[in-house]
Amino acid sequence: MTSPTPLIAGNWKMNGVAASLSEVKAVAAGIGATKARVAICPPATLIAQAAWAVKGTALLLGGQDCRAEASGAFTGDIAAEMLTDAGASLVILGHSERRAGYGETDALVAAKIEAALRAGLEPIVCVGETLDERKAGKALEIVTGQVRGSLPASLAGKAFSVAYEPVWAIGTGLTPTTPEIEEVHVAIRATLVELFGEHGKVPPILYGGSVKPSNAAEILHATEVGGALVGGASLKAEDFLGIIGAL
Repeated sequence: MTSPTPLIAGNWKMNGVAASLSEVKAVAAGIGATKARVAICPPATLIAQAAWAVKGTALLLGGQDCRAEASGAFTGDIAAEMLTDAGASLVILGHSERRAGYGETDALVAAKIEAALRAGLEPIVCVGETLDERKAGKALEIVTGQVRGSLPASLAGKAFSVAYEPVWAIGTGLTPTTPEIEEVHVAIRATLVELFGEHGKVPPILYGGSVKPSNAAEILHATEVGGALVGGASLKAEDFLGIIGAL
């Protein structure tokens, strides 16, 4: 069994307009010979333009969410098939901001994963605990519970990744210690093997939560860390390339 292929994905969240495509192009041009797969998940309004801008390069594009249904009267929502049509090959699902701000449950995340697979998208499935849950000693229970509840059996044999994002570290500048990160990542790996057998050793487990060039090397070389889901630091090519280069 080979080691998981690393994935470093940038989540632009609700940031970016057409002028921001220069940063996407700079990342595509600067990836170089990294051993990681590299993706940027811009707002949906930019996916098609970005796809044209980086055509022929190794940079992958992803969406930040999708609806479980393929079509219908869901004003403002985006179907997985629409993301594929625009040029995306991945999609972030179950991000803590979606779970907390929009009440997304494990069951809904699982349904969205089914939609992503239906459309040929590779899911990046997010899990993570709040500060109160960590202080209560429930981090591993919460995270492994989300893995079991969010990942449908249909993922067996399919390409996907799990992103561990401690909710309390996102956008705060706080970062768990390396042993704390490793403890959770090892527990996620054990849960994936429990769910999917040998295939559970294949998906990379990304770390997400205030990843920046200054701490990327230590995080990316930790046990069972197979890449990163990067927020604010992915908005500038220089910073994002610094993280990629740390691998």
